[in-house]
Amino acid sequence: MMRFSGRHYLLAAGLYLGALAAAMADSHTTIPEPAGAPVVPEAYAAVKEQLSVCFDCHDASGYTPDPAYPNLSGQEMYYLYVQLKDFKAGRRASEIMGPITSELERDQMKMIAQYFADQPWPNIGFRGEDTKITAGERATAAGQCVQCHLGSYTGNSRVPRLAGQYPDYLLKTMADFKTKSRANSPAKSSLMESYSDEDLAAMAEFLADM
Repeated sequence: MMRFSGRHYLLAAGLYLGALAAAMADSHTTIPEPAGAPVVPEAYAAVKEQLSVCFDCHDASGYTPDPAYPNLSGQEMYYLYVQLKDFKAGRRASEIMGPITSELERDQMKMIAQYFADQPWPNIGFRGEDTKITAGERATAAGQCVQCHLGSYTGNSRVPRLAGQYPDYLLKTMADFKTKSRANSPAKSSLMESYSDEDLAAMAEFLADM
């Protein structure tokens, strides 16, 4: 019968432990992402980590049922890109978006904007009051809003889509322009100053109902 020395036992144990470690390392490389984790298309792999931060509030679809956050899915790509730039530069103040965008490079902002623009615009199912819709339609017509946002209010390039956006978010945005707490569009601030708070609320219902 073959006898093994202590040296042979140590060598065998070392080989076994080495093989076990290699197997464990290899198994780690094949573990899939947790079930339910958002799937980011390969085209946006370079900003997957940055997008995951966006998903916390805006969801992977760009649409969240929380009316405090705007719908990003299907929004104009260049508009989204400009807003990210404005957040980073401080032209649009936000305690949330300021720190997030401070770490983004130009190409990353463009990719993030394109990702959300590529998603389908959702139907939030909002139905406004008839009297407010009528008043809101009259107010937007008086401001000639269609000249920039188009007759369908779906926007174009750097002009955002307003139709079907959350009314709460629309109202807050217009109010922020009116009070100049949002300062990245002086012309919009001047226009919003001409409206009463009741007009702004009616306009928000009219646009959200579209």
